[in-house]
Amino acid sequence: MDTDRPHIEGGCTCGAARYRLKARPMFVHCCHCTWCQRETGSAFAVNALIEATCVELLQGQPVAYTLPSASGSGQVFSRCTECGVTLWSNYSGAGDKVHFIRVGTLDDPSVAPPDIHIFTSTKSPWVTLPKDVPAVAEYYQSSDYWSIESIDRYKAAKGS
Repeated sequence: MDTDRPHIEGGCTCGAARYRLKARPMFVHCCHCTWCQRETGSAFAVNALIEATCVELLQGQPVAYTLPSASGSGQVFSRCTECGVTLWSNYSGAGDKVHFIRVGTLDDPSVAPPDIHIFTSTKSPWVTLPKDVPAVAEYYQSSDYWSIESIDRYKAAKGS
């Protein structure tokens, strides 16, 4: 992400919900699991992990829906009340403390390219992964790929 730009904005398709990121994401996942494929109706989901306190709602009030997840703990999707676009989701691991921002909802999605491709064991065979971005068959240990700063931010957000 371009750290020279202090605020990155995004929103839904209809414009009723708008938000601002007040910090750069801790890490960006491109997830190729079959759950993300089904939830997005696409080949993958690109999510920027950021502290919930660093997401400022500018307009609208997203509604939260809990959907099943592979873990069995459920995943909470925050969607525009008007057009239904998912702006971010929350997983049980960090609860409501860390948002997984849907990068496609950023005004300029190019500012948050994937730091890693995950669950590539179930990626669509026609998707070609870039050679310069790490890719793992399933999930990974954060300490193997995240910066110390991002790990510290994540721990602080969770309160651990």
